[in-house]
Amino acid sequence: MAVLRLVFNIAWFVLGGFVMGLAWWFAGLLCFISIIGIPFGRACFVIGEMTFWPFGQDSISRRSVTGIEDLGTGAFGMLGNIIWFLLFGIWLAIGHIVHAFACAITIIGIPFALQHLKLAILSLTPIGQTVVSKA
Repeated sequence: MAVLRLVFNIAWFVLGGFVMGLAWWFAGLLCFISIIGIPFGRACFVIGEMTFWPFGQDSISRRSVTGIEDLGTGAFGMLGNIIWFLLFGIWLAIGHIVHAFACAITIIGIPFALQHLKLAILSLTPIGQTVVSKA
């Protein structure tokens, strides 16, 4: 199973994952311009890394992992997600959806399209989420 995951990740990286990973990292750099944006920027770099190699990884709520509510999973996290959505989230989601449609044209590209749709949903509300390995 690990070999198949590696093959899919390499194909993903070559066929569009690299472009969207760079888009996430660019959004992270823009977030680092202000002090308030630093938590958003950190999340961008973590999710950008997941965007480079998405097979075998998933994003879940930090509340599910830790069992407690923190700053990002509460009301401030919701406010942060609204701000994120308006500034960056919608554009990253559109990028992932466009890539998903391009990948879904062929049968071989359907798993890649599903990963893009998963990342499009994550790009709408990334605050309060964490990346975990499926293994």
